[in-house]
Amino acid sequence: MAFKGVLFDFSGTLFRIESTASWLRGTLAGSGLALPEDEVTRLAVALDRAGALPGGSPTVDVPDHLLELWGRRDESAELHRAAYTGLTRTVPLPCPALADALYERHRTPEAWRPYADAAEVLRGLRALGVRVGVVSNIGWDLRPVFDAHGLAPYVDAYVLSYEHALQKPDARLFALACDGIGVAPQDTLMVGDDRRADGGAAALGCAVHFVDHLPVDRRPDALRTVLGLAGGTGAA
Repeated sequence: MAFKGVLFDFSGTLFRIESTASWLRGTLAGSGLALPEDEVTRLAVALDRAGALPGGSPTVDVPDHLLELWGRRDESAELHRAAYTGLTRTVPLPCPALADALYERHRTPEAWRPYADAAEVLRGLRALGVRVGVVSNIGWDLRPVFDAHGLAPYVDAYVLSYEHALQKPDARLFALACDGIGVAPQDTLMVGDDRRADGGAAALGCAVHFVDHLPVDRRPDALRTVLGLAGGTGAA
């Protein structure tokens, strides 16, 4: 079927965060800190294992003292910051202020890269007259990222978990997104990389299509399928 609206997840779907090593190096440079290369490599590996970078490697083992906070991390800006800086602080850092500096770095547009086909697909949907929304579990305003990378003109509505104190897979967040783009759920396709979180749209009656959460250079064209689905030439 053809769809009148498409909802996209943000991280791992339209954009991908930089590598943990790049995240750390960029933060160190911005803070005026210099470390030996072997120490940078060691810290990057430790931060990656801790799951400290939002949108990076999934956390394998959240410490007990952060478990409750982790479960609600996307419900507010304060909870999101506390959860991720808490994970960062499980790694011994050369400077205590580095935890907050790392958190600030990941919120900047230069920390994110759109997937190679993101602009093409969003432009194509606009040409088809399909309404587009972004619905994300997140603790900060991602709109400047879309603006900096030239994708903002193709997005009709943003529904961000921290602005509504709701997290995917809660169907209420998808309902807000459908209302935001002015399209009924049964005429809407949700595209995401998380089968649990993004799959929650199915409970509302949306069709769901999944892509793999891979580095940008390893996923050049997975979003192009969405154009076919929106145009009615594929199946969700």
